This record gives sequence, C-alpha cells and structure tokens, in this order.
Amino acid sequence: MTTNRQLCIGLSLSTTWMKGNGWRHTDSGVENLYSSDFYVQLAKMAEEAKLDFIFRPDTLFLNKEVLGNSPGFGSLDPTLLLTSIARETNRIGLVTTASTTFNSPYTVARQLQSLQWISNGRAGWNIVTSIEGAGNFGDDPMPSSPERYQKASEFTDIVRKLWDSYPNESLVINRSTGQYADKEMVSPINHSGDFFSVEGPLNVPAHKSGTIPLFQAGASESGRNFAASVADAIFAATPDMASGIELRDDLRRRAKKHGRHPSAIRVLPGLYFFLANTREEALELHRKAHAHLSQEHRYASVKSILGMDISTLPLDQSITVDMLPDQNQSVRSRTHADLLRRLITRQQPTVEELLSRPEVVGSAHWVVVGTVEDALNEITEWFETGAADGFIALPGGSKTSMELFFSELMPMLVERGLFRSEYTGSTLREHLGIT
Repeated sequence: MTTNRQLCIGLSLSTTWMKGNGWRHTDSGVENLYSSDFYVQLAKMAEEAKLDFIFRPDTLFLNKEVLGNSPGFGSLDPTLLLTSIARETNRIGLVTTASTTFNSPYTVARQLQSLQWISNGRAGWNIVTSIEGAGNFGDDPMPSSPERYQKASEFTDIVRKLWDSYPNESLVINRSTGQYADKEMVSPINHSGDFFSVEGPLNVPAHKSGTIPLFQAGASESGRNFAASVADAIFAATPDMASGIELRDDLRRRAKKHGRHPSAIRVLPGLYFFLANTREEALELHRKAHAHLSQEHRYASVKSILGMDISTLPLDQSITVDMLPDQNQSVRSRTHADLLRRLITRQQPTVEELLSRPEVVGSAHWVVVGTVEDALNEITEWFETGAADGFIALPGGSKTSMELFFSELMPMLVERGLFRSEYTGSTLREHLGIT
C-alpha cells in the first residue's frame, strides 16, 4: 500500500438483491420487506463488520405499474426505521434520507436531532431534492433541477441554523441553583427567504457529539455545486473509474472554492456487486437479474434519460455528441442524463454498447461481476487511483453476494490494510474522521 488512508464503507438497506427477478429467490427475504426486524439483522451484520454506516434511501411516490412483478419503490419511512435500528445497535452510523422539496425544515431538523439523541451521536442526513412525487404534495408541477437545488440550499442552511439555535452547552442542569439552561444561549433564527420563513429556535437541544454529518447524492452541475458547499460525503453514481476520478477531482476543486479543504468531501460511489465462487456463476447472476429487461425497455430507458429516440438506428452505429438533444431540455434525472452525456463525449459508443450500459439497464452505479478476489482488486484500484474514497455496498443478484461480502470480502479489505479491524470511535463523525 502507498497510502495510510482507509476506505469509508456503508451498506445500503435498499435490498438491491431483489431487483429484477431476484425477489423470487427462495432466500430473498421479500416477505420481510416491511419488517423492522429484517433490517435490524442487516444492521447488526454491518456493525459486526465495523462498517461506517448503514444508509436508507427513500422515494415519496409509488409506481403502481411495476407492482405486478416487482416490489417497486415502497418502503418504511427511513427515519422511523433507523430509529428502531438505533435501539438494537451501538456503534454503526445511521444515515437517513429526507427530501428538501417536500418537507419543512423545522420538522426535518427536529427529526434528525431526535435520531442523534436516540442513537447517541450516530445520525447522518442524506439530502435529496427528489425527482418524482410532486402529485403527493399538492397540485404544483415538479420544480426544475436548478430550482430544487436553490430550495435545498436554503433548506439546509435553515436546518443547520436550527441545530445551532439550541446549543448543547446551554444545558446547565444545576439542581442546587434550579437553573436548567442558560436561556441567553438559546435564540430564534428569524429566517425569511425565497422559499421559507422559520422563526426558531428548535425545541430539541444539540447533542454533545457535534453537528450531524451531511450526505448528498446529486451529480448534476447544480448537485455538484451544492454538494461541494455543504456535504461531508457524496453518494456518487460513477459507472466507471474515469467518471469516478473526474467527479472526485471536480468536487475537491469546487470545495476549495467554497473555502473548504478538498478532502472535506468524501466521494462514495454505489458499488453494485454480483459475487459468486466463480466468474461464470457471477455472470449468470447478473444475466438473470436483468433478463426481464427487453430491448424495447432499454430503448425507452435511453429516451427517458436523454430525451433521445435511438430505436430506429442500426445497432452498430456510433452515438456522437452532435446527435445529442439540447442539454437544457427537461429530463427526469439531470444526474443520469449528465452521466450518459459524458460517456458519449468520451467514448462515442455504438447503439448496442449504449443499450448494455449499467445506467440504461437499471443502475448508474459502479458494477462488479465476479469473484471476491475480483471485487477486492477492483476496489483497491479505484481507491489507489483516486476514483473513490470508499463505497456504498449494493449487493446484487441474490443474498449470496451479500453473504460473500461480509464473510470474505470485508476480511480481505481489513487484511490489505484498506479498512479497520475495530471501531476507534462511537459516533458517525468519528467514523468519518470529521474533527
């Protein structure tokens, strides 16, 4: 090893091994999707492996069309779920998700500070602007991506001010004098902005462990600027090493422009892995996981992401930059659109190559298909070349991938000196090295 850095690793609680037909496996656990005990068991496995945190993504809508043959996006409320897990674990971080588009800052600030107290300093906030769900919160259409990030910036600023409005140091709790708190240290924030008016102060004091770490997942231009200004870590969608290096270098430059140290923001791509005892078995896992995706589905996916219909083009025709539609057109996800645009700019893939890309078949994440040793070597390469500071574990194909991750891959990462063998702290800030 040429570095003393170690990986930052989290486990997603999004049951990614159930994607496609994975839920039909007898050991998938699909019957327990809405059981907190199921997720407590996963959290305990992650804590036993000394992972930095578990992470629960979230959406605020249900796609009824997929329910005929898939669990879809239904899930328990992430903050309530992680609160139940907090009572069953001791050290692992608990990163919940809350949308800045559809929530109120005061409610989110209070919920997160409550989780911080219940977990004794292990809470984290994944800040999302959401890409769907407007119909569940009124009649207004979904705001544009730049507007959502403008709102997210103001929202996050309010939440942080509310956390500061009732400092832990104000708690005197002197039974002899009868003074509970120094009320002069508690103050309203009196915020009035473009999107919110919030008086404050928060009615939950700050926890002694310090400010709750912030995570963010957008990789669009607006998302990168926002992440570089506030995030302690970004959940990145980087399907290849080149995109990981580009994103990490770009975020570090942007962080410096915001007056932050470049290393203050950690880039954590999702690692969607299909592990088996042989490469052939792993490839079969991956094939089965995506067998349900027809060619028509893949064409529709490209059109949804880029706003571009390539269904009439020959499979061997290259897609070039000049063929791309206007970059400013409205798309479902600016992050996914930018990923494919950068890929086309760099590689000019054929139609057939584009249709096989992870972003098109259902994941914009880094995908590893192979043995534990294959995964170990690829993780090492990404880490040492500066493509990632760690990753979010997304087991794919079947629970076998997750079992191999915990029983074999994590011990190998420890043996290589890439990950800790024991916790050295008890809070999420300590796990992340935030001083």
